[in-house]
Amino acid sequence: MKRQILSFALSAMCAAAFAQFGGGMMGGFGGFGGFQAQGNQLEEYTSESFMDVDYVGDNQVYHKCDIYLPKDVKGPYPVAIHIYGSAWFSNNSKGAADLNTICAAFLKAGYAVVCPNHRSSGDAKWPAQINDIRACIRFVRGEAKTYNFDPSFVVTSGFSSGGHLSTVAATSSGVKTWQRGTSKEYDLEGNLGKYLDQSSAVQCACDWSGPNDLLHMTCDNFKPMSMGGQTPEESVMGLSFADHQDDFAALSAPTYIDKKDVPIIIFHGLQDNVVPSCVSEILFFALKDAGVKTELTLEPEGGHGMGMYSEENLNKMINFVNDVKAASSNGKKAKKSKK
Repeated sequence: MKRQILSFALSAMCAAAFAQFGGGMMGGFGGFGGFQAQGNQLEEYTSESFMDVDYVGDNQVYHKCDIYLPKDVKGPYPVAIHIYGSAWFSNNSKGAADLNTICAAFLKAGYAVVCPNHRSSGDAKWPAQINDIRACIRFVRGEAKTYNFDPSFVVTSGFSSGGHLSTVAATSSGVKTWQRGTSKEYDLEGNLGKYLDQSSAVQCACDWSGPNDLLHMTCDNFKPMSMGGQTPEESVMGLSFADHQDDFAALSAPTYIDKKDVPIIIFHGLQDNVVPSCVSEILFFALKDAGVKTELTLEPEGGHGMGMYSEENLNKMINFVNDVKAASSNGKKAKKSKK
């Protein structure tokens, strides 16, 4: 009963947030998850799809994913894992994960698309959410033969809090545990699923409007939103920001940046009133300073999801990821020739 009440309360909070920031327009929803048109229109780009696949094996809704295979390109398929936005409040929004924009672009380019659910801040606190995404990455590699995946090239992508999870998966690849100062020790890898022998590293990441630096959400005098006196990041941490800044570093993608990180492309709207675009600039320059391949597109009229998914931006994403994939393939060929 307590769990049902909590779930209802979180749903009500999300609904209120979505309504406040543009919900109900054109049949989509807005707010912390941004505007995303509802409905799956991927049929023309998909040869086969698999719904509600359990990537952990515990039969929980938050550990289900949907898998889409492209229509026109023969496998094995490189894989794009695309993560929905919800301010970490939703555990079941894979059906509204930018399917007709970002996911369609990947499918048309010959990528298999995996859209996972993950635990919400009401289900569990950080690092449960990144543990789930890493479990999904390991699942993709463990089930590569089943779905004709290419396990050598996995890219994460995401919008809003999904962009955050996509980017943390990239910058923290290879980091199993983390602790600093007064923070507790965070287990970033987790032990979910049956494919613990598989790598949870990714080869590239795409970030759309992600709140990636939780230490600087007030940059450019931005006033973060809150519900019930808590910001979404405080909800997912279960801690107050003022008293636990070392812990909030564990939630921030720039914390883990080093020169070995994989390429990351970033998109953000300058009119975003939910996540300040300056946090994407902070991420971009931190990656540049570390010598990591990166690109940043600041959309002058883009909001939090609205006005972001132009054909130009989607093509820019695909071209970036394809360039990374080509460089990866050329590097492997060079190594083989030396042998």
